[in-house]
Amino acid sequence: MTRVAVIDIGTVTARLGVSDVVGGRVEHCSKTSTICNLGEGVAETGLLSDAACERVLSCVAGYVASAREAGAGVACCTLTSAARDAANASVLLEGLAALGLDPQVIPGEVEGSLTFLGVAQDFLGQRIVVADNGGGSTEVAVGTLEEGGVSLEAVRSLNVGCRRVTDLFLSREDPPSARSVEQARAFCRERFCDELPAPARDAVAGGRLVCVGGTVTTLVAIGAALDPYDPSFVHLHDLSLDEADELTERLAALPLEERREVTGLQPKRAGVIVAGALCVSELMRACGADRLTVSESDLLYGLSIAAAAATEGQAGPVAWEPRLSALR
Repeated sequence: MTRVAVIDIGTVTARLGVSDVVGGRVEHCSKTSTICNLGEGVAETGLLSDAACERVLSCVAGYVASAREAGAGVACCTLTSAARDAANASVLLEGLAALGLDPQVIPGEVEGSLTFLGVAQDFLGQRIVVADNGGGSTEVAVGTLEEGGVSLEAVRSLNVGCRRVTDLFLSREDPPSARSVEQARAFCRERFCDELPAPARDAVAGGRLVCVGGTVTTLVAIGAALDPYDPSFVHLHDLSLDEADELTERLAALPLEERREVTGLQPKRAGVIVAGALCVSELMRACGADRLTVSESDLLYGLSIAAAAATEGQAGPVAWEPRLSALR
């Protein structure tokens, strides 16, 4: 068994996973998630704010301490869409290095491949379409995980995410007007229709659509009025297109303060959940899927498998080499 720590710094959340990996599979992953909103304003300014960087660095400092206490020998730290887009991402990278990490800004295609690797642990031998709907982008990967390794037909990163769509269309009115909601929906629809890889468009006929990310897990939690959040209930739970549309309409009609009171919705996610729900429903339409399966086995799982392989001196399951930092 190899115990590793992985830190994923996304556009909305910063997350820690401490995983036990055995034979290339995650046996257990203890996850911690904190909404830091690193990407707030990046779609408009192209820059990370000082306040957002400070929030992330404070959060990650705690994660490093937690990973040491949990007995992880090494840590892998990655950054995704917001850091890819921001012209001043080097400021944040320097701060992370000062915490003893060796941070990597990973391309969207690597992010999509690692997420697929994590999700596919539950679907061995099945052709699946995996979508990670995040704050700044949506990664889509299509393929199969066999005993011999990962076979990917297509991997693509699209600049459609809840933070990006909120900043572009839904941040000027409270609640957003019907016109703003339709503009946001049209943006999502156009991007997915134009850029979704062809193998993902037959999700219903040729496989299963599986989604990860804070939006889809939150939609399930709201629909079931979960309090507290129960990952065992959410994992592998199905969400229909009708349910996604109904939740989008319900949430869009509420002012932000009332949205924060909705059972199943983290108050800090209330500002981006409408855009996230729009992204999910339009993704389902573009894939031709009337339902999706929600997975908790996400990028943290794929990162953990890759980090464990590197720790053991073995070739990784995807074409990417993690940079590891010693914690002991």
